[in-house]
Amino acid sequence: MDGLMIDSEKVYTDVTNQILGQYGKKMTWDIKAGLMGKPEVAAAEHLLSFFPDIPLTPESYLSQRNALQDTLWPTVPLLPGVRKLILHLKACNIPIAVATGSKRRNFELKTGHLRKVFDCFEGNVVCADDVQYQMRGKPSPDIFLVAARMLGRAVGPVLETCSSDEECERAKGLVFEDGVPGMQAGKRAGMSVIWVPDANLLDVDYTGKERADQILKSIEDFVPEEWGLPPYDS
Repeated sequence: MDGLMIDSEKVYTDVTNQILGQYGKKMTWDIKAGLMGKPEVAAAEHLLSFFPDIPLTPESYLSQRNALQDTLWPTVPLLPGVRKLILHLKACNIPIAVATGSKRRNFELKTGHLRKVFDCFEGNVVCADDVQYQMRGKPSPDIFLVAARMLGRAVGPVLETCSSDEECERAKGLVFEDGVPGMQAGKRAGMSVIWVPDANLLDVDYTGKERADQILKSIEDFVPEEWGLPPYDS
């Protein structure tokens, strides 16, 4: 969701660098690439592992970060093409869900002013701190499989080997992602992945085996009929 549907990644970057700047440090895109889509604490631990000489714990960093971010979330806009795509999928009765590394509380803060779009998901939203699902964070596939099951798809259990029928059902899923861990998670879930990365991510070294099925500069560039979906009205 962050950096894919809403323009929130700039908030993450600016706030993090405001905190790190107190110690003469800065988050580069090489570092940020490993944070995107991860659960909050795991992302904080990854970030601070690059700065072992500063007196911040994950808890103290997150306390400062969250206080600063909370004032900005209600202002983040949708990214180009998102409103058109989501309203189109809803009008065509295509099952859709949000699978986000954000906590439920933050999801509500980020989307409360964008209800016309996010109400289209009819509550089919999985957040990183939904403890009832006992999910591992991205790049593990758990969150996408939970989202598919939420939509009534027979994709099988998260932590066990799936049957051939369940594997075929998983292959029907189409994931949109902007982060590297999320792209990996979608592929590990057995689904097709459209990757819409920030241009800076394309310059980051990637050694993983997973590869996106399509790379777009923007959701505006998505052509539904290329994926067996109804075309936009002309």
